[in-house]
Amino acid sequence: MPQLAFNTPMGPLAIAEEDGRIVSVDWGWPARSEETPLLCRARDQLDLYFTGDSAGFDLPLDPPGTAFQRRVWQDMVRIPFGTVRTYGDLAAALGTSPRAIGLACGRNPLPILIPCHRVIAAGGHIGGYSGLEGVSTKRYLLNLEGIYL
Repeated sequence: MPQLAFNTPMGPLAIAEEDGRIVSVDWGWPARSEETPLLCRARDQLDLYFTGDSAGFDLPLDPPGTAFQRRVWQDMVRIPFGTVRTYGDLAAALGTSPRAIGLACGRNPLPILIPCHRVIAAGGHIGGYSGLEGVSTKRYLLNLEGIYL
């Protein structure tokens, strides 16, 4: 599976593709990195996101997960740049519990591209984040989008 690693303001990210679709975004450097047209396109779009020159992504995504997780992630992709939804909002839309939404967020294999950082706890509390340095990484991504909690 081809992976491409590159530096970001948050440190190195590695993007992987399989069968012409992005399947993972990981923190750190993989053992091997290679360029493919799709991985270069993903890197370029992420670079634009981190510099504030783009508010969205146009990439084929295929995150591995259960049917339920994929439904949650599809709803998260629809959260616009610079806005947030609560775990409860997503739970109500999907007919499940906020805890189930939180678990799906924590298993998101495509952080940033599937913006689980835009999902917060009730009352404007930031909630948790499973990537890199946890809540401080989530706060950084939200601040990048003009959201200050």
